Amino acid sequence: MCAQKNIPAIDVHSHVVTDEYLKYLADNNALMEDGYPLPFWDERAHIAFMDSAEIERSVLTLSSPQPWFGNLDESRKVIRSVNERMAKAKRANPDRFLWCAALPQSNINASIEEAIYALDTLGADGIKLATSVDGVYLGDSIYDPLMKALDERGAVIILHPVKPNPINESTFTGGPIFVYEYPAETTRAVLNMVAHNVMTRYPDIKVVVPHAGSFMPYAVPRLKGGYPLLLQQGLTGPIDIEGNLSRLYYDLAGGPSTEAIKMLLTVTTPDHIMFGTDYPFVPTPILEKVAAKVRNEILQDTELAEHADDILRNNALKLFKIEK
Repeated sequence: MCAQKNIPAIDVHSHVVTDEYLKYLADNNALMEDGYPLPFWDERAHIAFMDSAEIERSVLTLSSPQPWFGNLDESRKVIRSVNERMAKAKRANPDRFLWCAALPQSNINASIEEAIYALDTLGADGIKLATSVDGVYLGDSIYDPLMKALDERGAVIILHPVKPNPINESTFTGGPIFVYEYPAETTRAVLNMVAHNVMTRYPDIKVVVPHAGSFMPYAVPRLKGGYPLLLQQGLTGPIDIEGNLSRLYYDLAGGPSTEAIKMLLTVTTPDHIMFGTDYPFVPTPILEKVAAKVRNEILQDTELAEHADDILRNNALKLFKIEK
């Protein structure tokens, strides 16, 4: 076991929930779309949590649900307000916050326009993409122009699951959709990106998969096993599975066990795993304990402890090009 030590962490998975965003959801009867109430957020409370959890910096993103209800102008307005709020938080606290811009993802041209504005004018540190919008998943060719624009800027892309649409409401009734559908939704999107060689066709993007890789450690061996058969039958084209996987990064939001982290290491390497909390979607006192548990278990595990500095801090610094 490794002795306890203080490593100021970088949290690559945290969220903003703005008043404008909440009002827009309320106006469209979508506050409980994911079956779980959205939390209150402000930067002072967030920084207080970071201080208590030994977190040096947090990467802000917009969570689910995606603010899209059929009106593009309204969606663009809300998303711009969220991006400007995150940019303001970083300007006020440049050593504590980074942020990845939300996009009006239902429209590719509008998404490209917002991405360029956020990255080039507002100073976003990356882009957040929903796993799907209106049943169209990342990896679909419709997203190629957006991926090209992000590739040209070497953008970090943070993925976040949303409620699938359409969805059979009786598929899983054991709790909010984050219990099952979030991991399934993430896995669907990432496998679709791999199957369409998104990461190898656009090699300068860096894609962060949330929640300890979701079901990827189980799905990847099935993809590898089935791929030769599919290729032989002409049911798929050439897929550079290893090349695509090598360009994926993963966060540890959700408080995974050491066993789950070791499963994740069957599909990636320690230099592609980063700390994450999902603040503020869990009450702060509970989240403080969860964050401490993940940190301590990594430090105390013989296999993981040698990578603790990288997982908790250094990998994120390199990914976002932050000087120590």
